[in-house]
Amino acid sequence: MAMILVVDDNAVSQRMLGYTLHKNGHTVIIASNGVQALERLAENAAVDLVMTDIAMPEMDGIELIKRIRAQAQYHALPIIVLTASGMDDDRILARQVGVTDFLTKPASSRELIETVARYLA
Repeated sequence: MAMILVVDDNAVSQRMLGYTLHKNGHTVIIASNGVQALERLAENAAVDLVMTDIAMPEMDGIELIKRIRAQAQYHALPIIVLTASGMDDDRILARQVGVTDFLTKPASSRELIETVARYLA
């Protein structure tokens, strides 16, 4: 199906997201921060969707989204923020930098898969 880049510094979240997405037929690439995510994106130009946390070391999700959106070939790439922060300020900032959708942890497997499917359709 699709190749999804999961960006999260929490190993448990990485495994859970990876398992859920893989179980639903997707190929999953993992990165622990924004710096690694940009490297993985450069190595795998066929990424169909990015799912990122906001709070991460080295480069946070907001900066990652800015840098992805700055590249013309990724202007339409769906980017979903999945974060424990449900703060309105985070949602507003994420929208301003070009996020496609915003989910709050813990998101159910069903909500996750339905959201991913909506943007891959």
